[in-house]
Amino acid sequence: MLHTGANRRRVVITGMDALSCLGDSLDEISQSLRIGRSGIVISKEREELGFRSALTGAIKPVDPAAHFPRKVRKSMGETALYAAITATKAVAMSGCAEQLKSDRAGLLIGNDSCADPIEEILATVRTEKGTGSLGSDKVIKALNSTATIHLGPMFGTRGISMSLSGACASGAHAIGWGWMLITSGMHDLCITGGSQELCWQSMAAFDGLRVFSMKLDNPAGAVRPFDRDRDGLVPGGGAATLILEDYEHAKRRGAKIIAEVASYAFSSDGDHMTTGDGKGAARCMQQALDSAGLKPSDIDYINAHATGTEAGDTAEAHAIHSVFGENGPPVSSTKSMTGHECWMAGASEALYSLLMMQGGFIAPNKNFENHDPKLPKLNIAAKPVEGVKLKHVLSNSFGFGGTNACLVLKAVE
Repeated sequence: MLHTGANRRRVVITGMDALSCLGDSLDEISQSLRIGRSGIVISKEREELGFRSALTGAIKPVDPAAHFPRKVRKSMGETALYAAITATKAVAMSGCAEQLKSDRAGLLIGNDSCADPIEEILATVRTEKGTGSLGSDKVIKALNSTATIHLGPMFGTRGISMSLSGACASGAHAIGWGWMLITSGMHDLCITGGSQELCWQSMAAFDGLRVFSMKLDNPAGAVRPFDRDRDGLVPGGGAATLILEDYEHAKRRGAKIIAEVASYAFSSDGDHMTTGDGKGAARCMQQALDSAGLKPSDIDYINAHATGTEAGDTAEAHAIHSVFGENGPPVSSTKSMTGHECWMAGASEALYSLLMMQGGFIAPNKNFENHDPKLPKLNIAAKPVEGVKLKHVLSNSFGFGGTNACLVLKAVE
């Protein structure tokens, strides 16, 4: 269990931004969450390539030239581009550009492999029968650390610089590591978050695994977390960035505080590679509560990891029920609108939870129509809930290999 105590340094959020299928501004994303607007569509490209399921969360087209000069963008693939766009906006919101130029400021981004740039390299070698035309820009595009490679020089950070890959909990782990560095006194400031490419190359193998929903005639109704008729997930992507800062550091410079990260917890199932039984998830939730000094009844809302798969939702439902019991807090999965944003999801869902906290609403668990009799009954928010005060929110992120991450977010008093 992670350390607790009143003397632990407090970690607050002073900037944030996201690029997702719900919108490319915080206002648009907040409104989409509020009304339950889905960002899931059919990809014509994936249809033509013979994907079993062509469903995807789709972001608006991004023009790299509108954001960065050629010398920067030529080495940017999707992962680095999306991370850089959201980080730039989050830093501007925080007003911490000067403070980032320090050995007590760092970068922690959760991201996946870079499939499209790797395919580009392989195609070049096969076509040219050699590697002579492959420059540094091609290498940087393809590296797992591509996001932090770009963000370090961009913001002048001199502390930790690390890309985290913890499956679908990566974004939450990145926030959590930033939280640990600040609570421990090692850092004062961290750019944290997640980024996920949307190219078909990154999703082809998953399509072959038959884990994607086949509700092709109703994209907005395809993802059905916890519902009896769920039939799989839908992939999505983009990026989300949160600026974490020591509370006293933020206060001294007069920063506007959005919310507090009250705790971070992690665990592993130590069992099956792809199908957990929920016991590790339950331990992680309980550890997050203990670390924050909270009781289950103190949590006002749970943003569930639930992706809409048979096994995953079953395990999480039992885990939530084991910690919170029959009369637990409202639960919804924003993946019902975004699809599964994969390595970015832990960061974007923390941000979605913060938008709900700010706006006094709970986004719906869209498409929840029929209780699955195999699951314990949870307090599912099937419709948008308005006029609520969210003081403490729990955001769950679980991934392949049994990696679990939970964040407790606290409203500013």
